Amino acid sequence: MAFKAQMKVCFGDIDNAGIVYYPRFVHYFHLAKEEFFSGEFNLDYATIVGKYRLGFPTVHLEADFKQRLRYGDCLEVEVRILRLGETSVTWGYTVRKIQEDDIVAQGHSVAVFVNLDSFEKQRLPGWLRTLFEQYQQKCLLLEEITNNAGEAGERSNAESGINEV
Repeated sequence: MAFKAQMKVCFGDIDNAGIVYYPRFVHYFHLAKEEFFSGEFNLDYATIVGKYRLGFPTVHLEADFKQRLRYGDCLEVEVRILRLGETSVTWGYTVRKIQEDDIVAQGHSVAVFVNLDSFEKQRLPGWLRTLFEQYQQKCLLLEEITNNAGEAGERSNAESGINEV
């Protein structure tokens, strides 16, 4: 499965209508991406920025909002790597309410790799490309296993005459 970061809607995240102010979703995306590095690779995002001087400025961003979030809601942000280029990565995000497992928002962003000393675009370092590719493969494999298990269960139910209501 893809990496998931859990968060809680804080008072500072809501607007006068009592719901999450939409730019906060971009912040949630970024927080989840930072957690992704330590959760998946045991590599702190600050180390990538500070020690390796590698930056990921966003050059494109899209989001769709499907439901409201309110103060105190618990959410989960799933992080995927949708596309890996020579000098860019496309991140995918899905936000769900933990209490209901409903999709609240989805988005994707394109980031370009830059050397933070010169702010010049650069190719993704080989060691990080390998980590990203392994993560993509893991997600695809786990998704395939999950899909196959679901199909097997449906076939078994159909063969035994069990119908879901």
